[in-house]
Order: sequence, then structure tokens, then C-alpha cells
Amino acid sequence: MEELNGILCIDKPQGFTSFDVVAKLRGIAKTRRIGHAGTLDPMATGVLPLFLGRATKACDLLPDQDKRYTAVFRLGLETDTLDITGTVVSEHPVEVSEAQVREAASRFTGEILQVPPMYSALKVGGKKLCDLARQGVEVEREARPVRIHRLDFLGYDPAAQTYTIDVSCSKGTYIRTLVADIGRVLGCGAVLTALRRTEAAGYDLGGCVTLEEVQGCADAGRLPDLLRPVSSAFGRLAQVRLAKAQDRLFRNGVRLDTARLAFFENGTRLGRVPEGNLSVYSSEGIFLGIARAAGGELRLVKLFVLEV
Repeated sequence: MEELNGILCIDKPQGFTSFDVVAKLRGIAKTRRIGHAGTLDPMATGVLPLFLGRATKACDLLPDQDKRYTAVFRLGLETDTLDITGTVVSEHPVEVSEAQVREAASRFTGEILQVPPMYSALKVGGKKLCDLARQGVEVEREARPVRIHRLDFLGYDPAAQTYTIDVSCSKGTYIRTLVADIGRVLGCGAVLTALRRTEAAGYDLGGCVTLEEVQGCADAGRLPDLLRPVSSAFGRLAQVRLAKAQDRLFRNGVRLDTARLAFFENGTRLGRVPEGNLSVYSSEGIFLGIARAAGGELRLVKLFVLEV
């Protein structure tokens, strides 16, 4: 069976870890080479881009690593996991208005510092924080900068004291921690009760498929039809198109003079090649890989074609 190469966007079901989904796809696709863009907690659902075969090389190069979530949180509770699946550690009366909740949340937009939760996959001293937490061990965690691009309120249930929010944020943001921090500012605590990722790595729910749909396509021999080309992950990058002679040199790792390259942005040919990462295409429009332009030279970063 020929190895599958491309990107498959899964709508992750609740109760599955991201690794569970990867393991399931390894069985369905009969391949070991699968990576993913952004871990999701078991309680969370939504966009989980999987990278199969040669596409796994793209995971560390993604130009768009922002995320977007629809989240529901409840006031008046605090748990050890910062979400509703954990053990309740305290309960508080809720004596804040909707306006106060909105004002508290507004303090967490822009560049902020977050302390990663103990129940997370981050490692300290080679050990996962979640494993330490299950042993009753808590270690000091350094606050890390993250960015909340937007935080909008979508709904409010006064009887349940729950709020629904739409959050656009940078890579590494913990929505559980964001919710807990809002609860802390309000003085009554808050826990995450539902989380759905609606965008990741430039992909949204509209392009996702379920595990059941993947299995059905695999059974029908149509699994390759679900795959997106690896070039789709780099749609935000400017493009360089090479002449045939430059193509051969590039594939062999030769640095090219940027002054002699054809540079395109949104399909329009422009002048000077900008510095930074670029998508590189052959004269026939075949995606070759990612290169970096600096100091007047174009240097190969990752090659995504088999022929060299």
C-alpha cells in the first residue's frame, strides 16, 4: 500500500485524547507517520489537523499557529483541573453581574501572562505535569506570555451562572487557565464546562471530518480523497516560483540569488523577494517546499517532494 501524504482535519470527539485520535488513524491509514497541530484535552472537541507521511515535516513550520475556541464556563466553582471534570476544591456564592463578568474578561485580552495548569502535558524535569498532579505533587510553574486576540461573549444563562465565549488566541494558550483567572478576578471562581476548537493552523470546522467518516472512506478505498495537500498549510506565506534550472539547484540544496527569482503574493507577481520563510513552487506550479530568504539568498528549509 502506497504511503498516504497530506493533511486530514478531524473533528475530535469528546473523550478522546489527541494521541487517541492519532492512534486510531494509524490503524485506519496503516501508517506510523502521523503528527498533529495542537493538543486537545479529552473533554474538548473540534479541529485537530493531522499530518500524514511526508506532511509530518510541516508540523514545526506552520505559519499560522493561532487557535480559536467556543468555550462555556460556570461561576462559583473551583476544581483541581480547572474544568468540570476535576475534583471540586471550593464553592462560592455568585454575587456578580453580567457587566462585571464582561469587564473582568476584558482584562485578559492582548498580551498576558499565564501559569500553565498542573493538569497539562508540559514537562518539568522530564516529567509531565499531569503525571505529577495525579501523584499529588505540585511544582512551581513559570508564567508564560500568550496573546488573546479577541474575546467575545456569545451567551449567558443566569440560572446556571454559565457564560459562552468565543476566543481567538495564540499557540500555548490554556482556555482553562483563562477561565480560572477570570473567576479569580471576580472572587467567586470559575471552571470550564465545555470547549470546542473552531480553528487551528488555518483550518476550520467546515473542512473537518469525523472518525466515522474517515473509517467509511477507508473501507471504500477513498481515504486519499479526504487529504488536503501539504501546501494548504502554507497558504499565508508569499510564494516564489522557480525556473527549471533553479528548480534542480533548489532540490539539491543550492542557495539561490533572490534577485533572480519570481516572487508572487496572492497570485500577483511582485518585485523584491521579502526576507523570511516562503513557499517555493516549480515552473509547473508544483509545491516543492519551504525556503528562507535572507541576505540576498534563498536557502532550503524543508523539501516536500520525493524527487531530488
